[in-house]
Amino acid sequence: MKKLDIKQVRPLIRMAMEEDLGSGDVTTNLLFQDGTRAKAMVVSREEIVVAGLPVVEEILRQYDERLKMTPHFRDGQAAHVSNKLATIEGPLRSMLSVERVMLNFLQRLSGIATTTSRYVRAVKGTKAKIYDTRKTLPGWRLLEKYAVRCGGGYNHRLGLYDGVLVKDNHMAELGSDFTDRLQQLVNDAKKVKGLQFVAVEVDHVDDQLNHVLKVRGVDIVLLDNMGQWQLKHAVEMRDAMCSKNKRPLLEASGNINLNNVAEIAQCGVDRIAVGAITHSAAAVDIGLDR
Repeated sequence: MKKLDIKQVRPLIRMAMEEDLGSGDVTTNLLFQDGTRAKAMVVSREEIVVAGLPVVEEILRQYDERLKMTPHFRDGQAAHVSNKLATIEGPLRSMLSVERVMLNFLQRLSGIATTTSRYVRAVKGTKAKIYDTRKTLPGWRLLEKYAVRCGGGYNHRLGLYDGVLVKDNHMAELGSDFTDRLQQLVNDAKKVKGLQFVAVEVDHVDDQLNHVLKVRGVDIVLLDNMGQWQLKHAVEMRDAMCSKNKRPLLEASGNINLNNVAEIAQCGVDRIAVGAITHSAAAVDIGLDR
C-alpha cells in the first residue's frame, strides 16, 4: 500500500488546528496548570478499519512536541470494540486542547477505510476491484484516497491532470461519428508524460461501446449507469472484439451501493468505481479515554 506523504497534508492540519483552537482553549487553561501530565488511550468504540494514525502523530507534534503517541495498531488493520489504538502521553492541557481535531481526522479517515472494506469484502471471489472517485471533500483528497487504500480499495486518478477520462459531455461534442477524432485524442494523450491511463465513458453498449472498442490505446472503458444485463453484454462484446492482451479494462460506475455491488462484480467487470466510499462514508466512533 502506498504510504501517506504527511508533508502534503500539513497545511490542512494547520488550518484545522487554527479553526478549532483560535487564541487558546479557555476552559482547559482555566482548569489545569501547564505542568500537569497525563496518559490517555485512543479507543475504538465499534468495529472499524483503522486509518489516520500517522496524521494523529503529526497533529500532536505540531501542537506540542511534548505529546508522544505509541501506536498499538497500524493503518489498514481491523480493530474491535474497546481496542486501544494508541497511547498518548504528555501535558494534560495540550492533550485536551488537541483532542477534537485529532479525533475528527481519525474518525473521518477510519470511516472511509471501514466503508471501503465493506465493499471490498462484498466483491471477494470476483475479479472486480473497488476504486474511488474524485467525489471528495475539498482539500481532503490525498487523505481520503489514502483511507481508501487502507480499506483495501484502489485509487482512480488523483485529479484532472494525471489521467484522461473522456466523459459523456465530451462525447456529445465529438458527435455520432466520433471514432476518428477519439483515435486522434488517444494518440495525442499517449504522448503526455505522467498520465496513468486513457479512459472513455459510454452510456450505451450497442451504439457506443462497439465503436469505442475499435479505438486503439484505450485503457479503460467506463460503463456508466448500466444494469446487470448491459454489463454482461459489455463484457461479452469486449471479449469477442478484443484480443486478450489488448483488452481495455471495463469499469462499472453509477448508482452502486452495498446492496448491488456483489451482483455487479459477478457480471465480469474489472473495476467498480464507488463515489459513496468517500462522499457518503460515516465517521466511526473513536474516543480518547483517560
